[in-house]
Amino acid sequence: MITQNAADELAEQALRGPVRLRTLTALRWLAVAGQLAAILIVHFALGFRVPLGLCLAAIAMSAWLNIFIMLRFSPRRYLSDQEAAASVIFDIVQLCALLFLTGGLQNPFSVLILAPVTIAASVLPLRLTILVGGCAFAGISALAAFNMPLPWRAGVEMALPPILSIGIWVSLSFAVAFFAAYAHRIAAESAQLKSALAASQLILAREERMAAIGGLAAAAAHELGTPLATIQLTAKEMADELAGAGLLEEDAKLLVSQAQRCREILGRLSNRGDARDVMMDRIAVDLMLKEAAEPFIDLRNGPAVIFDVKGAAEKAAPVLQRKPEIIYGLRNLVENAVGHAHSKVLVSADWDDANLSVEILDDGPGFSPDILGRLGEPYLGGRSRGRASSARTGGLGLGFFIAKTLLERTGAAIAFDNRDWVDTPSHSGAWVSVKWPQSAILADIG
Repeated sequence: MITQNAADELAEQALRGPVRLRTLTALRWLAVAGQLAAILIVHFALGFRVPLGLCLAAIAMSAWLNIFIMLRFSPRRYLSDQEAAASVIFDIVQLCALLFLTGGLQNPFSVLILAPVTIAASVLPLRLTILVGGCAFAGISALAAFNMPLPWRAGVEMALPPILSIGIWVSLSFAVAFFAAYAHRIAAESAQLKSALAASQLILAREERMAAIGGLAAAAAHELGTPLATIQLTAKEMADELAGAGLLEEDAKLLVSQAQRCREILGRLSNRGDARDVMMDRIAVDLMLKEAAEPFIDLRNGPAVIFDVKGAAEKAAPVLQRKPEIIYGLRNLVENAVGHAHSKVLVSADWDDANLSVEILDDGPGFSPDILGRLGEPYLGGRSRGRASSARTGGLGLGFFIAKTLLERTGAAIAFDNRDWVDTPSHSGAWVSVKWPQSAILADIG
């Protein structure tokens, strides 16, 4: 059985994607070039004596590792999370070795230890990010206690006050933790957003394919009509010629009747396809609400779905473009309301000359205040609704994001809140409002 933590880690890994070997080797070559240039400039140009042989040996460790990797593996190879973490940890150890030879944390370049930590946090799962951050912290602590003197002028020893050295150690330690957390969070949210958008596109494509089935069936029925007419005509001629032939005449008449039956079936199928095409182009707002909520109407042991079309008494209901985005987006919102309602869900529509609004209100516990401001984000961590259902999960993450994305694509503005019921003002439930400018969704009647 897979635990929840393991499932979360697998989902996170799927969202982030693998790391290519070429990326890490290119970054390591960049570090080698920078380290070599800094050592040579400090030693020869500035005249600060460094243990040149040991420093070049530390830099050569990275160069030889890159050469070995290039000879052993394809640069297009993708690394596992463990391999990528091991590669970053090597870079941290190599940098710490070089800093140990050149003054430890007193070296201004000690800040570069943040680079491998940030890279790891952006591509690795949280568990390995913590491991890499822990290695960086251990390296910083070791450099604060043990290091060779900072290269300086001959006969002069450069030593910082102990309090300043402690301050550098504290600042770098906090920087490691902050940069790791920040980079990991940004990378995770970016990956989740891409995944959610891809899911939205797949769902919309599926809805569009389903909508095209009616037209395809009508075209097939039209194409099959001609050969069936030929078969029926030939069967009639055979029946006339076999008049009085007993069983052969009966077989010919049976063939005529069955061919006629096939033509009637295809005719009904063709008519449905034509009607479906018209419906797919235009739909009244009240029918749109009923189609969106159709899977949840008259559910056994489920809440009652109530429809309220408020503007119908003043003027005719507007005729809208029938878009799969609208139907599927509203269906997602109604499904969430039905899933959390106690006994009833109100789906209402109202309009004026400029706007059309659809509201969905349930009599459930309502949205929890801690996530109300985050609704519409993909993969919410906490999905509970209300104090009474703090253990309930599902329905407030990817589903809400997909609904919000699809509806906003049609020009809608989405709002979430908790509202009181008219007949029971003491009880509030979850309320979702979807509002369009009519110019964005009205069908072209002409």
